Amino acid sequence: MTKINTSITGLEFAQIGWVVPDIHAAIALLSKTLGVGGFPPPMHVRAQDLNMSYRGEVVDAEWLTTQAYNGGTFIELVQPLSGQSMFHDYLEKHPAGGTQHMAFRLPVAGFEQVTSELREQGYEEISTVDHPIARMAFFDTYKTLGVATEIMGITPEGWTAIEQMQKA
Repeated sequence: MTKINTSITGLEFAQIGWVVPDIHAAIALLSKTLGVGGFPPPMHVRAQDLNMSYRGEVVDAEWLTTQAYNGGTFIELVQPLSGQSMFHDYLEKHPAGGTQHMAFRLPVAGFEQVTSELREQGYEEISTVDHPIARMAFFDTYKTLGVATEIMGITPEGWTAIEQMQKA
């Protein structure tokens, strides 16, 4: 077993992230046709407000996002609006949209070990977020998995937020 396999085995699968050209159409299909309920109205997000880096720098990028909890997994939808980010890159390459990332979570105490091991394995860090509820790092695992991989280090406040979202 390689180091990357050892690292990932302690993580919990948490989220599927779709990048879509029309978030409202995606919500309608998932909710009305496929029965995935619980999507709150999309929020307008700015990378700068999250201190979200893209290839090492915080850039001027904006998108709409929402997520719902369904059957043990969060489903996140992202519609890029402006600027440059990994979401914009994905939609540029795949204009119809698609599954852009899979997220795995663990307590924040183990975040640095897992992300360090992924970097040591040669996976490039595309984007990072240091938020009060979680530290997040997105890795370029497209050639290996066909999607980016997000590692979420959940803080104590984050576990509370997750429980609230699961109950909503």
